[in-house]
Amino acid sequence: MDGEVSPERARQILDVLTSGGSMDHINTSLALRLMPLAEEVGEAELVERLIDHATTVATNDEERGWARFEGLKRMNAKVESFLALAEETEGLEGAQSLTAAVQHYVALVQMSEGHLDEARATAQRALRLRSTVEDFQGMAYGMALLMSIAKRQHDEDTAIAIGTERLELLTKLKDEEGQMEAIADLAHCQATIGEFGAAQDLFNQSLERAQDLGSLSGQLVARWGLADIAEIQQDYETAMLVLSDSLHEFLAVDIPAPAPLRQRIQDLTELRNTPGDEGSA
Repeated sequence: MDGEVSPERARQILDVLTSGGSMDHINTSLALRLMPLAEEVGEAELVERLIDHATTVATNDEERGWARFEGLKRMNAKVESFLALAEETEGLEGAQSLTAAVQHYVALVQMSEGHLDEARATAQRALRLRSTVEDFQGMAYGMALLMSIAKRQHDEDTAIAIGTERLELLTKLKDEEGQMEAIADLAHCQATIGEFGAAQDLFNQSLERAQDLGSLSGQLVARWGLADIAEIQQDYETAMLVLSDSLHEFLAVDIPAPAPLRQRIQDLTELRNTPGDEGSA
């Protein structure tokens, strides 16, 4: 979240590239990359123009497939439409990345709808394709998805195994932000199975990386997890201190702290000040 393009910058980029309403110089790949920027600044009409343009100037079936994929997503098409697209692209030479992306998206939808077995199978197919073309960053995304599905299935052993493999891959890629997130995910899994010491160590590792990266969101995730462990152990003082540190990080850069963080600190304050409560000071 910390590295997103601001709306003002997004507007500048779009104005430069689509000034005068002409897109003659924009190819399919660039048109598809501009779509998220157009969405960010609320240019719904421009998004539709970019989709149409991407389809029109596509030079091969793979590019047309990418344009169709983006169009289906913005139409909120049914899963069946995406599965049909994936089936079609499987027969295209050199389109494994497209097929994997479609299958990954389908797995996300299936997971959100609670179809976890189907989501797991679809995500595994996408991961195998990405492995075939050595799309290592895509593989890391695929492992994160499979880990999320396993956690929802309460299969923590599988989640930890996948998460460990994901961390190893991200380490080889020297992806510091990805490592920060992967370590926090592993910490959550360890906490879920009651391995609080291991979870605490991992959350602290994630926190150190988040501090080095200047990632407020990463620091909040790690500190939130540390506070969870402290509360489970009825150490409300430590939970309060950990979350207060996160609050101070936001105040230091003049960014409003998330409402859930403020609410949790307030709840802990009330808990500690309750007469006769185990966590009172």
